[in-house]
Amino acid sequence: MMLFKRRTISGIRDWIGKNKVIVIYGARQVGKSTILSMLKEEFPELLILNAENPKVNEILKSMDIHQIKFLFGNHSLIAIDEAQKIHEIGSILKYIFDHKEINSQIIATGSSSFELANKVTEPLTGRNVKFIVHPLSLSEIYDTLGGLWITDNLENLITYGLYPEIVTSETLQKITLLENLNIDYLFQDVLQLDNMLNSQTILKLLKALAYQIGAQVSFSEIGQTVGLAPQTVQKYLDLLEKSFVIYSLPAYNRNLRNEIKKSRKYFFTDTGMRNAVINDFRPFSDRTDRGALWENFCINERLKFQQLQPQKAEMYFWRTYDQAEIDLIEVTNDQFNIFEFKTGKNRKKSFPDSFLQSYTVARKEIITPANVFRLWESS
Repeated sequence: MMLFKRRTISGIRDWIGKNKVIVIYGARQVGKSTILSMLKEEFPELLILNAENPKVNEILKSMDIHQIKFLFGNHSLIAIDEAQKIHEIGSILKYIFDHKEINSQIIATGSSSFELANKVTEPLTGRNVKFIVHPLSLSEIYDTLGGLWITDNLENLITYGLYPEIVTSETLQKITLLENLNIDYLFQDVLQLDNMLNSQTILKLLKALAYQIGAQVSFSEIGQTVGLAPQTVQKYLDLLEKSFVIYSLPAYNRNLRNEIKKSRKYFFTDTGMRNAVINDFRPFSDRTDRGALWENFCINERLKFQQLQPQKAEMYFWRTYDQAEIDLIEVTNDQFNIFEFKTGKNRKKSFPDSFLQSYTVARKEIITPANVFRLWESS
């Protein structure tokens, strides 16, 4: 499998040698273990321990300082991969962090935000710095394969997504890998988060969302479709967000009387995963949903871009009751970047005057496949 240099590494590198536990979140197969391997090349003192190893798990859970010191040896940098597999890992990491006999800095990775956040964040308050690893970004592919490769393969990237192993696989392999990854999500991560969940309910819920990407979501309507109460739908969507399957954008509102206020749009963190949920891998150019799929793909890229910024922008969509809309708004220090995502070559669409007259807009972009490189540019 081709290795792509991950831009997250530079941010992680900046914290190595500092007095913090480094926590790396991310879905299965996004490349967390690969990042550790790349860090190992740069920092030979790094010892990588897998929490799925029963001996590693047992020693860390024992909280026996002598056994832990023996496990760590003389390594000044320790990575615990799949850390969420260890019960009460947050308390264990706090114990190690606070213990004067251990001088090793810890990096902990985990595949489930919900699991790892609950087990790590509270015990390590003030002691940790967090990074989220997404599927590959277009900028990372560009760094390795160049712009021509992206131009030639963009439609495939939209259809099959940006998981590292999938990007450079053959088409039939892509589908198989996505189907297997889909099962991993449903049966190994998401279903473990709440005993009330079952695979058929999750599939129905995800399919309902998959057909509504780019649209405002009604918990009541989805509840009627899948047979759940609206508050239960909201709860399960929250679990799916915390498991890196989906994410939501709230509606932005502040000044205008007719701005839509309490509403959300949901997107899949990877468009290949979205297509796997509905088993639809038609070529991008032949799809009736290509507008919504392109919007999802582009917002994913801006989300990845923002995760790497020192000051991350807040992300929203904007719409009024008289149907004026903007696909994506990024807000930083009361400055606005606004984006529209169009599949055609016509970039002459104007942004709503009502928004431009009410807010300070620093950047306006109409993003099409022809200028996709603008997605990873800051201005």
